[in-house]
Formats: sequence, C-alpha cells, structure tokens
Amino acid sequence: MLAVVIVSWNVRELLRSCLQSLQNELASRDHRVIVVDSASSDGTVSALQPSFPDVSFMSLSDNVGYVKANNLAMRTLGFETNVTPNVTPPEFVWLLNADTEVKPGCVAQLLDFMQVTDRCGLCTPRLVNPDGTLQHGSFTFPGLVQLFIDTMPRLARLRNTRFDGRYSEASYARGRPFQIGHPLGAGMLARGAAISQVGLLDEQFEMYCEEVDWAMRMSNKGWERWCVPAARLMHVGGASSAQASCRAQELLWASRRKYYAKHYGWLKRTIALRLAGRAS
Repeated sequence: MLAVVIVSWNVRELLRSCLQSLQNELASRDHRVIVVDSASSDGTVSALQPSFPDVSFMSLSDNVGYVKANNLAMRTLGFETNVTPNVTPPEFVWLLNADTEVKPGCVAQLLDFMQVTDRCGLCTPRLVNPDGTLQHGSFTFPGLVQLFIDTMPRLARLRNTRFDGRYSEASYARGRPFQIGHPLGAGMLARGAAISQVGLLDEQFEMYCEEVDWAMRMSNKGWERWCVPAARLMHVGGASSAQASCRAQELLWASRRKYYAKHYGWLKRTIALRLAGRAS
C-alpha cells in the first residue's frame, strides 16, 4: 500500500489543487491519503473534507510544525508499534507538500522504480516550477563548501552550481534515475522498511534539514537515495513559510546548526557552527 501524507497550514486552495492532482494517479492503487492540518485559520478542513471523502483529515488545535505533523501521521500508519500496536505499516510513504501538483504518471514512475530497486530507501521525482522549468530538488549532502557559499557574499556566483551541492541540469534531462545525497522534502517517497529501521523524522528539527538528516540516517544504514527524473512534480515552494518569513529564516539556520552538530566530526562541526552562527 502507498500512504500519502500532506501537512497543511493556511494553503487551502493549493491543497485543493494538490488533492485533485492525486485523484487520477491513485485511482487504481491500494492507497491512503492523510492530510494533517496544523490549526489553519482559512477553513481548510471544513472547505475540503466534503469534496474529498476518501481523504483522512487530522485537524490539529495547534500548529505543531512540519516535522511533528508528519510524524503524527506516520505513527497512525503503524511506524511506532507502542503507539499503534495492531496496525501494519504501508510499504511506501510519500511525504508530499501541500503546494505541489502531481503530474500524470508521477506516482507510477516512482513506485515502479522502488519495486525494482530494493535498496532504495528514499526517492524523489523531478521538481518543476509552475512555469515548467527545473527546480533543484536533489542535492549532495551539505559540507563546508556549501556553507562558505551560503555565508560569504563574494562566493554568491557559485550558488546553484555543483559546488553548492546541485546536480547538473543534464542529469535530469537524460531522464534516467541517478543516485543523490538527499532530496528536498517537497515530495520524497520513503520505503516503509527503511522508516522502520531508521525511525521517524527527528523532531529536534521543527522545519528545514529534517529531510537531510533522514537521508543521512538512511545512508548510514545502507539505504540508497535516488532521483527519478521521468516522474514530475510541480512545486510552488515556500507557500506556508512565506506567511512567517522571519520565523522561517530563524528556523532555517537553527536547523542547520543542529544538523552540523549531529553529523559532523569535531573540527568540521566547530567551523560549521561558527559560520552558521555568523549567518543567523
């Protein structure tokens, strides 16, 4: 079974488009869709629930953050046996942003790839902007070079290049799956067995870097991460975080510092935390 988890916060019409784009893609598959609404004030649940009776809506009284909201849904799916002891987890879980639209064939392409690639724990489609252009959604794991580029204005010309952890446009244009470090969290498909082994998203990351950490933990356990460019997902980007941009920027750098502290050795961690501290 495929379970799709979507976290929503005040993006009612974008979520409507996302759910509509999913309908045909999932029609012939064993699936479950869970929307976790984090205390939206735009009437998301009351407006959309009648139109999507097959979708399970979890309406939260507080905005608990992106990571905790995803974990709440995954716990209901059976990924922590002490919480849901009699529930069998699904074979695949797709964490999907509310500001996305699923292009035709996307789900089939991703699932077909996962079925023939046993060690793939996490995969992602090609992300495209609303105008159809490529949106970088697959990256190498962050290191000091990326951090120098992010924090030093004179290196700004290197942003969005391979030095900044991006894969070339040719990698996507060839249309063949390729291995990556980590995906952007907008539409990452995880294998249930990998989730069961490495655990849920780390809740010390309220938002940002949680997908990098998850991918790193999967890598440490021998799970591969792939991009499947033939599968396409339109991603608006920043629809929720833009509503609290200053807070989002604070969370971004706080999450980066937590990631470096968790995964880097002493020397690399010391340099990274100093650079991140200057930027935040």
